[in-house]
Amino acid sequence: MRAGRVLRGSSMLVRSGRATDVGRVREHNEDSVIAASRVFAVADGMGGHAAGEVASRIVVETLGELEEHPPTSADDVSAALREANRRILDTVGADPAKRGMGTTATGVVVVDTGGREQWVVFNVGDSRVYRLADHRMHQVTRDHSEVRELVDAGLLDPSEVATHPLRNVITRSLGTDPAPRVDVWVMAPTPGERFVICSDGLSNELDDRDIMVLARQYADPQTAADELVGAAVRAGGRDNVSVVVVAVDPGEDDDDADTAPRAGLHRP
Repeated sequence: MRAGRVLRGSSMLVRSGRATDVGRVREHNEDSVIAASRVFAVADGMGGHAAGEVASRIVVETLGELEEHPPTSADDVSAALREANRRILDTVGADPAKRGMGTTATGVVVVDTGGREQWVVFNVGDSRVYRLADHRMHQVTRDHSEVRELVDAGLLDPSEVATHPLRNVITRSLGTDPAPRVDVWVMAPTPGERFVICSDGLSNELDDRDIMVLARQYADPQTAADELVGAAVRAGGRDNVSVVVVAVDPGEDDDDADTAPRAGLHRP
């Protein structure tokens, strides 16, 4: 269990845990994760050996700089991801052997609004952020994938997604020119909530109910992250699996907060 941070403007304590595994099929792990004080993210790299893992590492290192320069808005988080995109392209320019590398990026960041801290949830690609609260779980992010677009258009039944030939084709990633649009949501922290941030190595092996049960079963977020990754590997482990679990513990002085995404703050 990592030491927690108390959110400014409240007595809520944020704790986190992280885990990653190469799985049973892949030869190396292209995922990168960060679970720091205010930045919690997963990046799922693409591009093969010594390429996808480079792209994902650039993302988490760039996001990690927000620890030293705390963001004050969702725009600061989006700017960090645009900077990561630029650094990936610069790396390819310096080493053409890495051409074609890219990565997803998703997670939550604590943003200091000048008196109270809030969550910014962000996403590019098909890694996911789930939020658990009041014994329910929902996917905050929207997958940027071919199958998601087919489902949204009514051309594909959700039950067919797992076996569809386009299931691994994503429509947005970092490492492109121009830089991709970043989806963001802003919400107030709520005592007792949890976030599960994961690569598709988790969501492709476990259904949402199994993810919810395991994420809630263990009070320690590190244990929850370890158990989620282990379950995905046992279920098949066909891809790298990475998970960050973020838990918000209630404090004595917390009052009820509205956790719905703020109107006008979702930037698709």
